[in-house]
This record gives sequence, structure tokens and C-alpha cells, in this order.
Amino acid sequence: MIFFIPPSAFRAAASLYWLSQRWMPTNILVRRVRTRHGLRWGIPLALLGLLYAVGAVVCATLAQHGASGWWNLGFLLGLWNALKLVGNGLYATAGLLVVRVRESGQRRHATAVH
Repeated sequence: MIFFIPPSAFRAAASLYWLSQRWMPTNILVRRVRTRHGLRWGIPLALLGLLYAVGAVVCATLAQHGASGWWNLGFLLGLWNALKLVGNGLYATAGLLVVRVRESGQRRHATAVH
């Protein structure tokens, strides 16, 4: 079965993606950490994600104890950003280990050749 996506829906999705990549702070952080020079910021990014998780727990607690229902939205946003930052922080840390091993092998090979 073939699904047809109207061009207007595709254009709207592309615009939403561009806006989120351009203006949302956590997306900007993740984009910068995925560069070679940003890989070293993987652990601090994961720790920032843990702060978002604490904020999400605070929002959920406030919503459960009778505060405005809008705190549930804070919980969802905090949880989403926490998962995104922790996951990308661990991914960047693993990527840094791979890059460092590869670079040390290249250095070792370069010194052995000369």
C-alpha cells in the first residue's frame, strides 16, 4: 500500500524541523556536540539532561499536589529534553572514545613509518 503525502504537509514538516533546529536551545546544543570539537562536551551535556529530569520531577510533583494543570506540559518538555540530552551526551562520549582510539592509531602508524 502506497501512502501519498501532500506537498503542503511535507513543506510544513520541513519548516517545523528548520524552526526547531534553529531556535530551540537543546537542539542547538545537540547539533554542536555532534561535531568533532564538541564531542568532549558529552558528559556535561548528559549532566544537563539530569537537571532537566529533576525539573520534570518538580513539575510533576507540583501538578499532583493541586497546582495548575499546565505543570504537566513542563513535565513532558522536561522529560523529553532530559532523554534527548542524556542520550546524545552518552552517544557523544562513546564517539569521543572511538575518535581518540582512531587518532592514536593514526599517530602510532605515522611515527612507525618515518
